[in-house]
Amino acid sequence: QAYNIHVNGVLHCRVRYSQLLGLHEQLRKEYGANVVPAFPPKKIFTLTPAEVEQRREQLEKYMQAVRQDPMLGGSETFNSFLRKAQQETQQIPTEEVVLEVLLSNGQKVKVTILTSDQTEDVLEAVASKLDLPDDLVGYFSLFLVRETTDGGFSFVRKLQEFELPYVSVTSLHNPEFRIILRKSYWDSSYDDDVMEHRVGLNLLYAQTVSDIEHGWILVNKEQHRQLKSLQEKVSKKEFIRLAQTLKYYGYLKFDPCITDFPEKGCHVVVSAGNNELNFQVRLPNEQIKEGSFKVTRMRCWRVTSSVPMSNGPAGSSPGKSEVKLELAFEYLMSKDRLQWVTITSPQAIMLSICLQSMVDELMVKKSGGSIRKMFRRRANGALRRSDSQQAVKSPPLLDSPDASREPMAKLSSKLTSVSLRGMSHSSSNNEVGANDFHGNYAFEGIGDEDL
Repeated sequence: QAYNIHVNGVLHCRVRYSQLLGLHEQLRKEYGANVVPAFPPKKIFTLTPAEVEQRREQLEKYMQAVRQDPMLGGSETFNSFLRKAQQETQQIPTEEVVLEVLLSNGQKVKVTILTSDQTEDVLEAVASKLDLPDDLVGYFSLFLVRETTDGGFSFVRKLQEFELPYVSVTSLHNPEFRIILRKSYWDSSYDDDVMEHRVGLNLLYAQTVSDIEHGWILVNKEQHRQLKSLQEKVSKKEFIRLAQTLKYYGYLKFDPCITDFPEKGCHVVVSAGNNELNFQVRLPNEQIKEGSFKVTRMRCWRVTSSVPMSNGPAGSSPGKSEVKLELAFEYLMSKDRLQWVTITSPQAIMLSICLQSMVDELMVKKSGGSIRKMFRRRANGALRRSDSQQAVKSPPLLDSPDASREPMAKLSSKLTSVSLRGMSHSSSNNEVGANDFHGNYAFEGIGDEDL
């Protein structure tokens, strides 16, 4: 009996009970039996269909509990298990390959890597090919994007530590999917660190130019003229300094989608940046309204997905079974009024990863940490979880995942919901179990004067 593991709504790998049991035993050996959740017991006889389903639910619960424990979920044992399983499922042998990574200006960086290299290794290979100094590597990340017909691109997700970038991109069998290198911090004061170095400056400059050309950063005629003249003089630093003053600088812009705020079915363009989600909403009367939701006023959020039932053996269903993804957050509208706001978008995962990293960055700042420290690696090459993990208190584990929802993982797990489910029925959107979402610990610092 093989189980599909979906991570962030995407089929990540297929695993057998015995493989999961092996992972469980290894985790117990490393962390002790009192830390690791209980594992569904072995059965001597063949399982009945009802028992198979019961075991699947237990395994799903187990995987979520492990993923959401900051120590276990961040462990090399767990992440390398997921990477290995991803590679085996996609049947990609370990060998040397050339991977193409895009820069914002369309330039392609070709790196020679192993198919089994994890995200961190690939990022370092790209950095070393570009001569980006080690202490700046942590300011950048690799993103999976989909090229659009107009030459732009749409964000799918930030590549995570439990995946192999080469396998992730090739297993999609679609040349529109690419890997791009972009800065991965939100506070533009960090630009100063990056601009100290020639390569950092060039990368930041290319990204800023590209974001202006895509219309992601708003520019009026006069600003456009000033930017043009700085570009002609190749005054990159001054160009970036001027861009920093413009609207939506440092924001990620998402594809048009649907929201239920201020009323159901409104079309919206969401941008993430400056510790907020910015909404440009088109109301039913065609009027455009703009407003922002501050991350610090979101009490919690969750990502949910529903997948249509696919019959027949795995692989036979057409790749077009569209997963419907939603990001919902509970927002402090006024002193004692909380309201849920929902965004229905294929990019819901990417949105949640953005919220996550904004909160992480806020928490690191609050605890006096620095972004440099946040990304420093240990000498043995294992990635230490960022300092934000210490700053973020862990919410309780999920009890039982509500069958109609992909549960939202807690903050410290980078919002990665792991599910062993090929599908999930989405029932009425209001049925949400109490354990379905987790708190945002940047929210606790809010005082009345912030409102």
